[in-house]
Amino acid sequence: MSRILIVEDDEAIATGLALNLKLAGRQTTIARDGVEALGHIDDEDFLLVLLDINLPKKNGLEVLAALRQSDNLVPVIVISAREGEYDKVAALRLGADDYVTKPFALAELLARIDAVLRRAQQNVAQPVPTAHGDRMQFDDVVIDLGQRVVSRDGAEVKLTHLEFELLVFFMRHPSQVFSRNQLFNLVWGQSAGSVRTVDNFVGQLRKRFEKDPEQPRHFITVRGSGYRFDP
Repeated sequence: MSRILIVEDDEAIATGLALNLKLAGRQTTIARDGVEALGHIDDEDFLLVLLDINLPKKNGLEVLAALRQSDNLVPVIVISAREGEYDKVAALRLGADDYVTKPFALAELLARIDAVLRRAQQNVAQPVPTAHGDRMQFDDVVIDLGQRVVSRDGAEVKLTHLEFELLVFFMRHPSQVFSRNQLFNLVWGQSAGSVRTVDNFVGQLRKRFEKDPEQPRHFITVRGSGYRFDP
């Protein structure tokens, strides 16, 4: 994988991003609408997708949903002029790795790109000696650290890169309380971030692994403090 896909219908923004990424040593491909973006993704593997929401033919959320439904876990940074909470929440729930609002500072966006690529290329969940070799388990959930495969009751559960990292982090630190900012620093690699981002990722883990997500037994909210994982 060698390229970053820029999905943006504004020519000035798209070419500007491509130029600055080239200066940063990155190769890029540009797609002008959602259908073209999905075509490129079908034909080529990408390191990262920069995805605008307001696109012709298929909007960015539709593109992101199509990627995740096809089990394509390529990292995605959503870039949008929309500042509404709904779009941010929707993008994160669909599996976006980050969300940047226009207008954005170029230096900040490049830093976010580097952070997402670094997370994707690092295997934070390196196998560690346990009673079961390279596996971890709670309830009917089994994690194969070497293969980065998660199953529940024998059926594989597809997770995004960050969902996997957060799950393994929690399992490696049972019964410890972490604030949202601590989770951003330790899992996302950032010192601070949107409270909603952490909440939504924990919500996704509850949806996938709790018998009753509304009454979680494992991914516990500690009011005023953050989150705790109870095996």
